[in-house]
Amino acid sequence: MIVQDARNAALSQLVLSIFPGIDLFGTGFEQVGFSVVRGPDPLTGGDIRRFHTVPGRFDGVIGGPPCPDFSRARRSEPSGYGLEMLAEFERVVLEASPTWWLMENVSGVPDVVIPGYSHQRLDINASECGLSQNRLRHFQFGHKHGHVISPVRLPRIADAQPCCVASEGGQMDRRGWLDFCRLQGLSDGIELPSFTQSGRYRAVGNGVPIPMAIIMAQAVALSRPVSSVRLCFCGCGRELTGRASLANAACRKRMQRRRDSAGVTDQAFVTIEQSQL
Repeated sequence: MIVQDARNAALSQLVLSIFPGIDLFGTGFEQVGFSVVRGPDPLTGGDIRRFHTVPGRFDGVIGGPPCPDFSRARRSEPSGYGLEMLAEFERVVLEASPTWWLMENVSGVPDVVIPGYSHQRLDINASECGLSQNRLRHFQFGHKHGHVISPVRLPRIADAQPCCVASEGGQMDRRGWLDFCRLQGLSDGIELPSFTQSGRYRAVGNGVPIPMAIIMAQAVALSRPVSSVRLCFCGCGRELTGRASLANAACRKRMQRRRDSAGVTDQAFVTIEQSQL
């Protein structure tokens, strides 16, 4: 029912995908039923800073601006390029004036609050999307009419493999190409004959895993006014039933860790134990 309802809602919508790369993100939206137009990308010689669009043509804008400046794996000082690209994302949204927008990035990215739109941020792991990969990705969503999204996650895969990273192609212990592609949702792999080995891994590793993109696209298609749904207080986007304020035990642990870091309460045993894992 969710799949068909999402498809029915998506079929009439045109989406602009910016910072596409090989656009696994947009591919997921297409598989749900959205029509996707791809903006410029350095892979094809394009530059988002020279891109302009006509207002009112697109229902939504999606994209994942470059994230190294906000990554926990970063070993150098921020270059400022990350903030510049966030500003470009905001500029394109304001120019396009869509009904909604969805941005993907790492969890350390700053809030992107765009005038005229609501703001929601949440995290989702590839292991909650049917993939045996421990890949945490961060999403921010805005809507002109204050709608919110509630992604329907799958049961988490406990023994998931390490995250597919863009730099894996240069590592001696890299996973095989087909295995790497499958962990990103490309079950038959992908041929990128003009790319170097490291370039192929970078292009696929930088993408949003397709099953994750599908789950987010379904959530966008079925977005609802905030007044019609109760979401988990931790910000995960899960819908609540009954009188609960948190969706599950993981949400309670997340809130406890926030209280711990803020010095609001003494650390609970479960939080201390979790932080040592």
